[in-house]
Amino acid sequence: MKKFFGILLLFGLIGAAFYQIMNQEEKPAGAKLGAEAADFTLKNLEGHEVSLSDYKGKKVFLNFWATWCDPCKEEMPEMEKIHQKYEDVVILAINLDTEKDIQGFMDEHDLTFQALLDVEEKVNDQYEVVSIPTSFFIDEEGIIRKKVVGILDYEKMEETIEAL
Repeated sequence: MKKFFGILLLFGLIGAAFYQIMNQEEKPAGAKLGAEAADFTLKNLEGHEVSLSDYKGKKVFLNFWATWCDPCKEEMPEMEKIHQKYEDVVILAINLDTEKDIQGFMDEHDLTFQALLDVEEKVNDQYEVVSIPTSFFIDEEGIIRKKVVGILDYEKMEETIEAL
C-alpha cells in the first residue's frame, strides 16, 4: 500500500511540474548580454514620458538605483562626471523608490543626468534586476554589451563606455 501511494505521489509531482512548464508565461527578453535591450517608457521627474528607443543611435548607461542605497549614492557623483565628460553617452537612472523626493535628492547631490521613475517596477522586472545598483551599458545599435551588479567607480565606467 505504501508503495502505491509513493508511486501515486511521484506521478502527481511529475504532472504538476509538467503543468508548470507548459503554462509558464513568456518573460520578455531585456537583460541578456548581446541581445537588443528591451524598450520601455517611464516618466522623468518633470512628468514627461521617456523611452529607451528615443536614444537609438546613442550609447546608453542604464542604471537602477534608490535614494536609500548607500552604494548607489557613492557612485552617483562618478556618474555625473561621466555625464559631463561624454556628450555622446546618455545616462538613464531608473529610480526604484518613487515615494521619496527624487528631485530633492538630485538637486542636493548636483546631479544633472536624467532620472526616471519606475513606479510599478515593471522595468526593474523586465531587466531582471535583483540587486542595486545594477548598470547596463547599451551600444548605439541598442545591444546590451555589459551588465554590472554592484558599485562602479569612475575608471570602470569610463573603461566600459570606451569599449562600447
